[in-house]
Amino acid sequence: MSFYQIWVRSFCDGNGDGIGDLYGVYDKLDYIKSLGVDAIWFSPIYPSPNADYGYDISDYKNIHPDYGTLDQFKKVLDRAHELGLKVLLDLVINHTSDQHPWFIESCKGRDNPYSDYYIWRDPVLPGRGRGGHRPPNNWFSQFEGLAWEYNEQRGQYYLHIFARRQPDLNMDNPRVREEVKDIMRFWLDMGVDGFREDVINFISKVRDLPDGLPFVPAINGLPYYKDGPNLHDYLEEFREVALEYGAVQIGEAPYTGVRRALTYIGGKDRVLDMLIQFDTMMADCFMTEYLNHGFWLWKLRRAFSKWQYGLQGDRRPGRSRKQKGGDKARAQGPEAADRAGDCSGTGAHGRVPADRAGGRDRHGCMAWNALYLENHDHPRVISRYGSEEYWRESGTMLAAAYIFQRGTPFLYQGQELGMTNIALDSIDQYIDVSARNAYNSFFLWEPVYKRLKRVQISTRDSARTPVQWTGGPGAGFTTGRPWFYINSNYKRVNAEAEEKDPGSILNFYRKCLALRKKEETLLWGTYRELYPMNGRVYMYERCRGEDRILVVCSFSKKRCRYRLPAGYCRAGGGKLRLLLDNYPSGARPGEAGGPRAGFLSPYEVQVWRKVTASGAPGPGRV
Repeated sequence: MSFYQIWVRSFCDGNGDGIGDLYGVYDKLDYIKSLGVDAIWFSPIYPSPNADYGYDISDYKNIHPDYGTLDQFKKVLDRAHELGLKVLLDLVINHTSDQHPWFIESCKGRDNPYSDYYIWRDPVLPGRGRGGHRPPNNWFSQFEGLAWEYNEQRGQYYLHIFARRQPDLNMDNPRVREEVKDIMRFWLDMGVDGFREDVINFISKVRDLPDGLPFVPAINGLPYYKDGPNLHDYLEEFREVALEYGAVQIGEAPYTGVRRALTYIGGKDRVLDMLIQFDTMMADCFMTEYLNHGFWLWKLRRAFSKWQYGLQGDRRPGRSRKQKGGDKARAQGPEAADRAGDCSGTGAHGRVPADRAGGRDRHGCMAWNALYLENHDHPRVISRYGSEEYWRESGTMLAAAYIFQRGTPFLYQGQELGMTNIALDSIDQYIDVSARNAYNSFFLWEPVYKRLKRVQISTRDSARTPVQWTGGPGAGFTTGRPWFYINSNYKRVNAEAEEKDPGSILNFYRKCLALRKKEETLLWGTYRELYPMNGRVYMYERCRGEDRILVVCSFSKKRCRYRLPAGYCRAGGGKLRLLLDNYPSGARPGEAGGPRAGFLSPYEVQVWRKVTASGAPGPGRV
């Protein structure tokens, strides 16, 4: 299965008002199906004042009037199901909008039914803040100043881990959890197939809310609200509802590592089906995109392999002397790694502890990966990890680099077109609340142009520019005035032009998804990274029984040489059959042979199958 994420406001405008809507989505369902994906994930489509563009919800059981009606959503849902597409909604339950009726009632006092729906605390007296008092602790929010906002009406502070207009729900209140289950049933009864659950690992807080580290900005309270004490219990409650309907649950879990993730998504008693981690989005920055240091391949490959090995059930290479021996063997090729006990996750140093072995599925996997390189929360990946100079080459290479790993691929709207970051001329033109806060809070000693450059590199707004459907007026997104800026490269980067080009990024994504579905080894085979010290090439193989598929990715603007692992080139070891590449190749489709002189052109990707000496058949290139 693979998913296509839609951020509706910028996807396609069907009624000409300049804002993407469900009418536009309906018109593009056949296009989405043509990509080869199996499901759609909608970012929030509920009513919202748009303090955080949909992630501040004021009504969980309706549709934002900008996007349409419940009837129109049902029409989209039914048509998607006719096309064989599942539909997931975003479930945002860490916080609501400050315009939600629950919060409006909660502000009125401590003696009404909604009083404890949110996290309220008395001011600390005396203090230097407004009214001679200060907040209950020193936490910062991740978006906007301190994590506490004083409410005059109630005479208390409320907690907001994100923006001021996104008050955190009190999930310790059983009535709040019942409200969440009621919301889930409302949409599941309508026919929705599951949920992507926003920052789900933040919903349980330590009760006494102690001070955080004083010298850490933005996330100093993180240890006290991430993976909290009651999180697993609450997720079990929500899981019971999902199981009633056979619904899928995909949790977003910032700053959560593999070991903790396995407690949520591992084994038959898992409380989530997949988990969206942030490690793969940190290869060009430290903790947040605003602290950009440029792309480092070693960080990306480390993140890829950390999650591949971890959820596969292997410990990460290099953790012990015994593992270092296997690491050396891996560098020498598959046969040496096999001798070191590192094939298919079953070697001595590759096994998980015995008490966790029972958690493996029928394919020998501990848990299942969610694979992605773009979504609504991150800038465009070609501008980050690829090259706008080598736009087509790096866009296609990046597609293969992650889609052929073990897990479920997620595509974000416009990613399949190779859409890139937008650079606006003034901070006033940006709408991203986190970007505005970063610009006005950090590196204030830097000149304006440097701070603006940080925003241009890091803002989420680059992921939220209208999708570029054509090279005509409004980029084919709208017949009206678009709600936000369209990237100026839309005449070159658009779906209409790429449909006509067999070698386009769009058609390469289709080839990748088709090949993945066709090959059992790419679906279920184990993962192993090869030559992890190579500074220009990321290479990994997928193994299933005797079948081996090799993925070779250049992350360089220069032509570079690479060396095949020993098992792929030694005498009697068989030949290679080319399955896919992003450059014109001398090989005919399905032809057996070897790589062209062991060289890769800038941002080239090659996907090879090892053909055994007995001539075991392999499918041709797609």
